Amino acid sequence: MVIDKQLDKILKKVEKPARYIGGEVNSVKKDLKDVKVRVGFAFPDMYEIGMSYMGLQILYNILNKTEGVYCERVFAPATDMEDIMRAEGRELFTLETFTPVKEMDILGFTLQYEMSFTNILNMLDLGAIPVKSADRGEEYPVIVAGGPCAYNPEPLAHFIDMFMVGDGEELFPQIALLKAECSTKQEFLQRCAELDGIYVPSFYDVTYNEDGTIKEYVKLYDKAPDRVKRAVIQSLDDAEFPTENIVPFIDTVHDRCVVETFRGCTRGCRFCQAGMIYRPVRERKPETIKGIVKEQLANTGHDELSLLSLSTSDYSRFEDLAMELMGMCKAQNVALSLPSLRLDSFSFKVLDEIQGYRKSGLTFAPEAGSQRLRDIINKNITEENIYSAVEQAIELGWETIKLYFMDGLPGETYEDLEGIAQIAKNIIDINFKIRGRKGGRFRVTVSVSNFVPKAHTPFQWAAQDRPEVLKEKHNFLSERLRMKGVTFNYHETATSNLEAIIARGDRRVGDMIYRAWQLGCKFDAWTEHHKNELWQQAMEETGATLDFYAYRERSYDEILPWEIIDPRIERSFFERENEKAKAGETTHDCRLGCVGCGMNKHVKCFHGADESRLQKIGKEVSSG
Repeated sequence: MVIDKQLDKILKKVEKPARYIGGEVNSVKKDLKDVKVRVGFAFPDMYEIGMSYMGLQILYNILNKTEGVYCERVFAPATDMEDIMRAEGRELFTLETFTPVKEMDILGFTLQYEMSFTNILNMLDLGAIPVKSADRGEEYPVIVAGGPCAYNPEPLAHFIDMFMVGDGEELFPQIALLKAECSTKQEFLQRCAELDGIYVPSFYDVTYNEDGTIKEYVKLYDKAPDRVKRAVIQSLDDAEFPTENIVPFIDTVHDRCVVETFRGCTRGCRFCQAGMIYRPVRERKPETIKGIVKEQLANTGHDELSLLSLSTSDYSRFEDLAMELMGMCKAQNVALSLPSLRLDSFSFKVLDEIQGYRKSGLTFAPEAGSQRLRDIINKNITEENIYSAVEQAIELGWETIKLYFMDGLPGETYEDLEGIAQIAKNIIDINFKIRGRKGGRFRVTVSVSNFVPKAHTPFQWAAQDRPEVLKEKHNFLSERLRMKGVTFNYHETATSNLEAIIARGDRRVGDMIYRAWQLGCKFDAWTEHHKNELWQQAMEETGATLDFYAYRERSYDEILPWEIIDPRIERSFFERENEKAKAGETTHDCRLGCVGCGMNKHVKCFHGADESRLQKIGKEVSSG
């Protein structure tokens, strides 16, 4: 498609016009005469962020391989572009054909982070689409949303027509084809609601108790499920994965080939939503992975390859795969990135061979400063594990160690915070012991994020620390970490509190989000754009309080807003894990035996994995 005169004029006035022109290598062009359903895949952040999201590439590839379906991309324009578009009367458009998004049949948003929700409302408005679903007639596209934040869809229930919960590789093409068969929006929503993974908010009413908690969900459509079961694909090896990835014209956050080796996690950290909602582990076979790598490198020209998973070295055949990929990459002068490694002897061997003399920083995530608190959160690593790995890293020449912790965790004391500083000091001492004065360039960076309770985790009932408490803890750590060679970073408290109110919010929180957007909130994940005073105003005007949504511990008797979604993990498992946390008891890695989460009643766990090797890894993990 050709850029029209108006857009050409606009692009000359904005920063990075390549964000808005499409036409990249491997982007898809279709003859609209052959298209029955047009889907706009909308990422509620700027192009550089969205084009780094592998889920976009996966679904874009799958939808465009579906006959009669055309998937086009939409991103949130930067503020300079938006200002000119509004002044010129230019509506939000797709990159493939420059078509106004209101002409799509389906406009789908991915929900990666709660602080992007105001961008969704802003993009709808910029596209001349009524923000609230109740105000949209047949002439407007069906607005759908999916991704990890869809596991609590209620804060966006007023704005989204339909949520897709779970794996989208099979579900999204299915609903796209259903759209072509339906003559009205209502018929389409009703047929979709009978599928696993589909939640239609308008098919339910919510009533509340006098104390503000949920009394019940009332079905308004009799064929809607009592609870929406998450969509799960059985075999990742059989799932479509892109080999002709779109290659951006400009630098993006992650500008490289990416292959997902497996999905899911076995470790059971009690704070981690991803580790729960992506269960069970499903692996791709090594030959499938290598085939994807070979084609991606040939079709994109990227000079870096990264493996995607929650914990790369937990792949059951990791050692053989890593050695073969290193050989492939060296032969083509391609850099290999292996994030989220378990730092054992083999991993260090691999890292040393990959990085050679260009030793970038190594990252450890102890999460808590004491063994007591690590047991509470079920982070099954010891200080001996940490220090042993640090010694190996220093002896091999690494000069930068990054440590990630959380503060505000359930059961935390100041002794636990003191432990964070002690770990940093001990690492500095280890470096001096090994390298002496020659190690003067050695740096330790300690980054602390604030604990945010998330839906469908054992800590979903927990209270979040109040801002004054978090501030006091940050000051405490700042004092303790004032030592040579150590840098301390921490996450802003106001953003964490907002994330908590949205992450565990109900439909009434949607009023707060709507008012915040009206007041001018957008790009709230970006420090330079975040306007906490406007969020405070929105809370006051709508009656949403942090006391109720963020700082309050829930009881097991309370109906939680997100329980309309069934993640296929049993509530009793979350309760047991929460009680074990209170008692300081750990739960073993589920490679050592089933922990009873209930997932294996629905889907085969460890599909495609070498189970004997998995058990061996599990034993290695349990012994450090």
